Amino acid sequence: MPAVPNVPAGAPLQVILERAHRVPDLDHFPGVDEINTRLDALAAKHPDLVTRRRIGTSRLGDPITMYSIGDGPDQALMYAGVHPNEPIGFWTAIHLAEELCADPDLRASCRWNIIGCIDPDGTRLNEGWFDGPFNRVHYSAHFHRPAPAEQVEWSFPFQYKDAYFDQVMPETLALMRVIDELKPVVAVSLHNTELGGVYYYVTAELDGFVEELHAIAASFGLPLDLGEAETPAVRQLGPAVFEMISAQANYDYAEKLGVPTPDQSGDSSAAYAGRHGTISLVAELPYWTHPSADDQSETDASYGKLLDDAADELDGNLQAMNEIFEQARPYLSDDSQLVRGIAAFLPYLLRRPERDRRRAAEVDANRPATVAEAFGLPDTNRMYRLRFGGMLLRAIEGEIARGSASAALHPPARRMRALYREWQDEAGTLDAQLRTIPIKDLVGVQYAAALALLDAVRRRAD
Repeated sequence: MPAVPNVPAGAPLQVILERAHRVPDLDHFPGVDEINTRLDALAAKHPDLVTRRRIGTSRLGDPITMYSIGDGPDQALMYAGVHPNEPIGFWTAIHLAEELCADPDLRASCRWNIIGCIDPDGTRLNEGWFDGPFNRVHYSAHFHRPAPAEQVEWSFPFQYKDAYFDQVMPETLALMRVIDELKPVVAVSLHNTELGGVYYYVTAELDGFVEELHAIAASFGLPLDLGEAETPAVRQLGPAVFEMISAQANYDYAEKLGVPTPDQSGDSSAAYAGRHGTISLVAELPYWTHPSADDQSETDASYGKLLDDAADELDGNLQAMNEIFEQARPYLSDDSQLVRGIAAFLPYLLRRPERDRRRAAEVDANRPATVAEAFGLPDTNRMYRLRFGGMLLRAIEGEIARGSASAALHPPARRMRALYREWQDEAGTLDAQLRTIPIKDLVGVQYAAALALLDAVRRRAD
């Protein structure tokens, strides 16, 4: 394990890091069936340690199971698959369960409750890329992200000003019941990003925790993501560490800019758990990193100009996709998760360019952009067109593959194939600059961050 500055031998964080660096080599991401098989086998092997309980059922009939291990009295909750295109957490959940069964010290004084996959339906639509090859072109061509209202993470009840959401899915309801029953001291919602560096969200400021999160990434040789924040509505607690995104903050920010306020989804699992005093954490980790991700040196470009240019480019990409979707929409099946996702995301994303233009008008026009920002802004556009262009193409080609598609669907299909091929070719030119991060290191960071959160919360309570 690489030496980490300012972490003395024998300190709790050093012990956590030693545990995290024992994650074995991993060469793929587990799908729904493998997650269940591994955790069920663990429960069968250790019936005296593991309590297995079905907590719900997915909309398409998959059981959702929770595995509880440890002595208590504290309750901790970890759940994976809240965004089913983010599978690093599947291994993190499995590894924590295995380590708890193997290590009585880890089980002492805390009972971990682990949900290996909270959204089986969405996960199955991503399994086409879980075995690799691990490049952006293959990943995005098999990518699926549910519509905002169908994401477990963002479908908790929400009422604020003119916003109201109560379309709680069965998967979300299962998680709500568990949170209300356990009232956990900590909750770890397992997410990941795509390209860049490591960043984190936490619901409370904890003494020394920002520095610990930095040390965890550094111990695996991973850069922090110091570029453009995921949303300008969040408050920064330290470099690459933010206060948890909230539906209320997003609403207030949109209202302040004078753009339409969010109305298609609800609140987060962290906001819901907060009613019980739960401290929640998200560790966002990339599959790939780039030398610019943490480069804070200045460029010759203006940050405001880069924002404007990125907004114009994104607007053009989205308008092209929306035109194709409008042409194809009458011939696409309403019961497709992919179609529902595109139908929800395109109107939402089409608001973003205007939001970014208004933000560009507010910033210091002369402030130079950093290298990280100059890379991150156009790469966010690249991410959107690869992800959602891939979903749109999958939806159209899936309809054609059924063998009953109208002849009118073929022209937009040809146009989308050609457009998406251009975007794939452009993304492929970046491959040589990217480093694919070993899966075990990504799991190690998530695992260490979860244990460090519990330790930090206990320090605050002492």
